[in-house]
Amino acid sequence: MPAPRILFVKLSSLGDVIHHMPAVTDLRAHRPDVDIGWVVEEAYADLVRLHPAVGEVIALGLRRLRASVLAPRAWSDARHGLRRVSRGGWDYVIDTQGLLKSAFVARRARAPVFGYDRRSAREKWAARFNDVKLQVPRDLHAVERNRRVVAQVFGYSLEVPADYGLAPPASPPAWVPPRQYVVLLHAASRPGKRWPDERWIALGKLLHEVGYAAILPGGTPGEREAAARLAAGIPGAIAAPSMDLAQAAALLAHASHVVGVDTGLTHLAVALGRPTVGVYAATRPQLTGLHGASGTSLGGPGEAPTVGEVAQALGYAPPA
Repeated sequence: MPAPRILFVKLSSLGDVIHHMPAVTDLRAHRPDVDIGWVVEEAYADLVRLHPAVGEVIALGLRRLRASVLAPRAWSDARHGLRRVSRGGWDYVIDTQGLLKSAFVARRARAPVFGYDRRSAREKWAARFNDVKLQVPRDLHAVERNRRVVAQVFGYSLEVPADYGLAPPASPPAWVPPRQYVVLLHAASRPGKRWPDERWIALGKLLHEVGYAAILPGGTPGEREAAARLAAGIPGAIAAPSMDLAQAAALLAHASHVVGVDTGLTHLAVALGRPTVGVYAATRPQLTGLHGASGTSLGGPGEAPTVGEVAQALGYAPPA
């Protein structure tokens, strides 16, 4: 008898994709017989491939289509991805995103769709498209919400801590220096999430004094300019070159520590098991903070942590 085929629909963003991975690990542990597929935005497909339980990754370029609505290639690629969804022979489709766009993709799979009920979904109208509607408390961390949805579908209980299940890249990027380093994830999607430049520089100088190189990545040209500006104020610091997500994962996986604002890469560092300190200034870590034994979340809305608090969380005392 063929193995049951499960399709997860979690399209974006980076943090949301990472927060779904423990649910995949749970399912593999409780139902090792199933074939697992995952449909995801193309930008995050390489990351999903790092989870050994996922046998098929369907990359969708919905964001590219929205940005280039008149581009024939964008439409062609989107249609190809949706055809793979509709022809996959799925037995279960599980939408843990709870948005109208994820509901649209899930319905294309031609199989029963399991997802949040009206009170639990992020967009309540999305629940109308689910065949089986599941209730999950809104005040749980995103990781645990995902885990509970999948556990309800397959009837198992959650008795172990979240395990992201990622297989880390074997080595860091070739340009990384042959010494211990700490990654400083300074870039954020909006200004309110950022930590002041002077605090990054002060932390970087402290790390230099205790023997660590600071590496500062940036995704956009503007973020890389900011990284270069910060690195210029920190002895021995490196402003990272442009990287794709797989290269960023390799950088994080081999760091001694990671310090980052509320951004997807900070969550990825925890998923890769690296000791990570999250710097929160505008969002509530209770709902989307670092989730895992290697992560420590500091601060909150209007209460960004001090350099000393971050240094203590890293296990270093700031200079007297």
